[in-house]
Amino acid sequence: MPVKKRGDRVMRRDCDGESSRSFVPAERRSDKGKTLMKFNKNLVFVLMMVGGMMLMAATPAMAQDDQDGGGGGAWLDSVGAKAIGGGIGAGLVVMGGAAGIGRIGGSAVESMARQPEVAGNISTAMIITAAMIEGATLFAVLGCFIAAIS
Repeated sequence: MPVKKRGDRVMRRDCDGESSRSFVPAERRSDKGKTLMKFNKNLVFVLMMVGGMMLMAATPAMAQDDQDGGGGGAWLDSVGAKAIGGGIGAGLVVMGGAAGIGRIGGSAVESMARQPEVAGNISTAMIITAAMIEGATLFAVLGCFIAAIS
């Protein structure tokens, strides 16, 4: 039996015994674009890794030692830790509140598109729910700020 190569016409038979002609497609053109894109991604990755290593290995320039001759204090004391924690907490709270209000708005618009006759009731419920989320977000942000300054 001859070997079928790409680009040859072949005869095929169905399960009923009917025959049909089909064409075995020839080889595709080379994917130079995909190869180049993959090379570029790898190059960017390697360059980012090298840059990160250089930043981690860099020695910071110290301006002056303490007057008492000590080796310097801790880079993060309790006041700094509170400030950083409060800032990170406030940022997370705001992102969570924004995501919740965004999902409420998207779901409300989708349900109004499906049932336009109840759009008034849906929009009222959406506004009330968004206001409750916004209030809870405000209290959480205030709590983060109070924890940071106390």
